[in-house]
Order: sequence, then C-alpha cells, then structure tokens
Amino acid sequence: MDEFDRYRADMNEKLVGSNHLGIKRFFALDTQAYEDGALDKRTKELLDLVASIVLRCDDCVTYHVKQCVTAGVTRAEFLDAFNIALVVGGSITIPHLRRAIDRLDQALDGKMDGAKPHAHD
Repeated sequence: MDEFDRYRADMNEKLVGSNHLGIKRFFALDTQAYEDGALDKRTKELLDLVASIVLRCDDCVTYHVKQCVTAGVTRAEFLDAFNIALVVGGSITIPHLRRAIDRLDQALDGKMDGAKPHAHD
C-alpha cells in the first residue's frame, strides 16, 4: 500500500505541476467536492466507493476504502455499500468487490497507512 500511495502522489504531482489550467481546475474541483456540505465527507466517500466499484476502477476502490476507513465507516456499512455496488453494477463488479474486501481487511488489520485528504494528490 505504501507503493500505491507513493506512486499516486508522484504522478499527481507531475500532473498538477504541469501547470495546465484545466488539470489544476479539475483537481481543485475534486478536492472541494469532498468537503462537508449537505452531505458529510463520510457519506460522500461511501458514495464514491460505490461509484468506483461500479465503474471498475481498482485504484479508486483502494483510495476510497482508505478514505472510508479514516472517516470511521464500519465493516457492516462497507458490506451494505458493496451490496449496492453489486446490485447497480451487476456481476461484472465482483472482481472489484474482491479487491475492495481485500483492501478493507488490510485497512482494518492496520496494514494500510492513514489516508490522505481527497485531492488526487
């Protein structure tokens, strides 16, 4: 998991560091979307975890599992969210649910470092 975090941070730094206005604006928008509003950060992270599973993005699944653990999401809540992703996304999401439960087990066993704030950084 440390390698995942390092690679992600390095590549995001290169993207944002390119000083491309559109890329910088997207990263800022992404960061702001996860701030507390009508929905709290915890709920937003669960929503994004479900979307990540349905969209079949394993890097996103890993990232949002970490964010959800940091936000205090319980195992039972994760399983409910996984069920929603399965119902919405169908059987094609099962491999990504496998990744999600593996990452969750690692996080709950303390094998993942704390997650950083959402900013794709």
